[in-house]
Amino acid sequence: MQHKGGYLGRLANNPSFFANRSSGDKNAETSCDPVGKLRVDKNDLYRQALAIMRKIPRSAPSPLRVVELLAFPLVQLLDVTGPAQVFASANDFVLESGGRPPYELKVVAQSGAQVTASAGLKLSTQSLPLEGAAVDTLMVAGGRGVEAAAADPVIIDWVQQRAKRARRIASVCTGAFLLAASGLLDGRRASTHWSYCAELARRFPKVRVESDPIFVRDGSVWSSAGVTAGIDLALALVEEDLGRTVALAVARYLVVFMKRPGGQAQFSTALALQAADDKFGALHEWINKHLGDDLPLPALADQAGMSERSFSRHYAEATGVTPARSIERLRVEAARRLLSESRLPVKRISQRCGFGSEETMRRSFLRLLAVTPQDYRSRFTA
Repeated sequence: MQHKGGYLGRLANNPSFFANRSSGDKNAETSCDPVGKLRVDKNDLYRQALAIMRKIPRSAPSPLRVVELLAFPLVQLLDVTGPAQVFASANDFVLESGGRPPYELKVVAQSGAQVTASAGLKLSTQSLPLEGAAVDTLMVAGGRGVEAAAADPVIIDWVQQRAKRARRIASVCTGAFLLAASGLLDGRRASTHWSYCAELARRFPKVRVESDPIFVRDGSVWSSAGVTAGIDLALALVEEDLGRTVALAVARYLVVFMKRPGGQAQFSTALALQAADDKFGALHEWINKHLGDDLPLPALADQAGMSERSFSRHYAEATGVTPARSIERLRVEAARRLLSESRLPVKRISQRCGFGSEETMRRSFLRLLAVTPQDYRSRFTA
């Protein structure tokens, strides 16, 4: 029997594929030549390929799933190419394992001609498919051009009609604005890039915006956080369609997490406070200089030049959080920087940032970032 395990196949069940072999393994033939090309024992590759092939279902071939990726002028390049590569790599893996490619990818645009992304590169696209054409998954990208796309009645009507035909729909990054403008997010949970969550919630109050998740699924509607989160979302779609084995093989090949730990808040500053910088920016600056101090409500109100009652009301209206929660977020933000940029012990950081104890800081990290301080440091320290 001739094995069909290709490059993706060799990676699928071998997370330490590029690790050095034990010096005690006298039969190992893995090495790197002068130009860095990997030479691997052929018997080892054969065993890996067989292990993977056993995990691929040998039932009747699944129907071809048509994935339409909607692009437009000034689209965010990675919003399109990131998910597209996930599906393309899934096709490669299944093909190498003896199956039929499960996805047909189409990058579509209103003009059907080349679309220039915001990065300046041109994408070849197909015309918007007709209403009755088959489609399994409709994905809408984001980017600087999403405002114009969301204001185009032709695009809005096409998205609404295709959504009725598709088994599922998804947005990447600020593509959520286009889905929201089409009414497809009304009454649903959704996410977008962390810096646009407040705006999405303000402009589309019927959408239940969640600022932290890497992606959100509400029934047949999916939405991802910013930019690279579209890769995470596409991996989840592949896992739903083809199972964990294929999705994990694709993730390893692309050198990304199968399921990224934590939420997108770990990559941003204190999200809810940014919209209030005009009114309380000076107060936030003062708080950041005194994080190690006790910061009771009277001191904050006095610094803001308001009564305690007035301050509490105005602050909550401007930020959406209480002053106490705001201080917690600023402390976590400061601790994040120290964890990633310094070698200070965790205990020292907790004291410097005003948590008082490691346990208090740990609880705040888990609540806001879904990771412990130790895990955060190991993940983001250069």
